Amino acid sequence: MEPRFDLRESPAGTKAIKYLLAASKAVADSALPESTRHLVEIRASQINGCAYCVDMHTKDAEHAGETSVRLHLIATWREATVFTDAERAALELTEQGTRIADAAGGVSGDAWADAAKHFDEDQIAALVAQIAVINAWNRMNVIVQRPGGDYQPGQWG
Repeated sequence: MEPRFDLRESPAGTKAIKYLLAASKAVADSALPESTRHLVEIRASQINGCAYCVDMHTKDAEHAGETSVRLHLIATWREATVFTDAERAALELTEQGTRIADAAGGVSGDAWADAAKHFDEDQIAALVAQIAVINAWNRMNVIVQRPGGDYQPGQWG
């Protein structure tokens, strides 16, 4: 499968990627735990059907020390015993934030309260930004049909 278009070959695409990378770096430099960031990236990418991002973020998570058991159970996190309460709160917020169009009320008060119970204000800001940024990356890659499978951990820096 070949992508429809390479965003890096257009001035507008290059500029958009530059700003998304800056937003991603802001989240990476925050106090939000790296393992939580990876879980959010993977779960949103699964929901959005972004093969490139699922490939990238599972490989990066594994490279960072994430276990295969946890990686295999992300899609079924509600029935898995391997995630902390904080991670569960982040995954719930991720699902509701990713599926905003599916819920007339958007993100529920319960999901927000649960996340706020486990993360401080800076971490919550980073979590919200992470959910928004990965959804933007997913949508760009799905629209241009960027295939997954060839990513190497750390490939993009």
